[in-house]
Amino acid sequence: MTFARYTKGQVILLTLVFAGIFMTVSTALVGYVTAYGRMERATVAVAQALAIAEGALDEANSQLNQDPSYDGEEDTPLGNGVFTVSVAGVDSHTKRMTATGYVPDSQNPTAVKKVEANVGLSNDVISFHYGIQAGNGGFTMDNSSSITGNVFSNGPVIGSSENDIRGDVVSAGPSGWVYGIHATGSVYAHTIGKEGENTTIDKDAYYTTIVDTTVSGTPYPDSPDQTSVPLPISDSQISEWEAFAESGGTITACDAQGNYVVSETMSLGPKKIACNLVVKNTSGILTITGPLWVTGNITTQTTPTIRIDPALGSENVAIIADNPSNRAGSGIVVIGQSTIFQGSGADDSFVFLISQNNSAETGGATVAIDMSQGASALVAYASHGLLTLSQSVGVKEATGYKIALSQSANVVYDTGLPNAMFKSGPGGSWGFIPGTYAITR
Repeated sequence: MTFARYTKGQVILLTLVFAGIFMTVSTALVGYVTAYGRMERATVAVAQALAIAEGALDEANSQLNQDPSYDGEEDTPLGNGVFTVSVAGVDSHTKRMTATGYVPDSQNPTAVKKVEANVGLSNDVISFHYGIQAGNGGFTMDNSSSITGNVFSNGPVIGSSENDIRGDVVSAGPSGWVYGIHATGSVYAHTIGKEGENTTIDKDAYYTTIVDTTVSGTPYPDSPDQTSVPLPISDSQISEWEAFAESGGTITACDAQGNYVVSETMSLGPKKIACNLVVKNTSGILTITGPLWVTGNITTQTTPTIRIDPALGSENVAIIADNPSNRAGSGIVVIGQSTIFQGSGADDSFVFLISQNNSAETGGATVAIDMSQGASALVAYASHGLLTLSQSVGVKEATGYKIALSQSANVVYDTGLPNAMFKSGPGGSWGFIPGTYAITR
């Protein structure tokens, strides 16, 4: 009996010990599972907060491309939380974006993550492969005018007294015709030469018909016609620059003659000018800090200097004359009186002077861009109109529907122009700069 009672006591004691151990282990296990669950939820929340912050950067970049003045927003719902983002300028073409993601909200967050990145304006690259490029209107050379660089025309190339073209010459299509020039390179045209007009080619000639032409290289009769090519800057690109100019504000302070007159040193751009622009300063400098869109005509007189802001580095800047309601009779550019155009100081920086006048394209005689004397770091562009260059004018590149050179005009093609770069405005041009992304919290 005593042994039985002792055995029963042992069993009861062991049962209590095991029960205690079980309760301890169970409590520890429940605590571990609970803690693990909290950690798991916290990990998920952190991942969600990071995703929200990164999504906020993408949203901010999209908003900036729609609105150049966008500077951020606060407590915007996204997914399982909210975000706050700020956009601050670093320099004229770079912005710093800082985005913070909160889960579930910014007042009592379970998780917070912050990310930063820089965005910059993407480069629009315009390629020029010729010193002169003419559209279907072709181009002519008179007197002692000359070209240093290659020539491409969708119309005829006509000289007088063997005007010098120091490069290759192409007149495209079945109506392609070249005569009256001295080319130091090769010439490509359906027809080369004209009776009574001397034409000299130092290298090779590619043609179907040839007349009164001296070829020092190899002649290639029955050659296929060259294919016509579009001019390098599209109307849609010009419209984008106009939108960028307008985003900087519109000038309406015009005088009684409908002119906005610049007669002293000043900086200007990006701006839309809702009338004519007249620049006439003898000693002052007009510094262009962004594209200009002039809805009337552009005139320069009395030896002004127009330059690109040195802070823009290797960028090019467009000055556009375009009146959409009267493109046949307006959007005219007259450059005279030894006007000087200067880049920013970088070797590959040029002013692009653009006219959207379309008189020549529609059969009219109005001159879209008329230039004489001076110029320098300038590209003249009139894809729908007549571009005339005369006297001692010198430009880096000239493009027009129709082009006429006379007197001592000279076009010197610059090797920097094949990669002429612009900073565009709105339209998806802001993009993230590689290597600037960072998680800061």
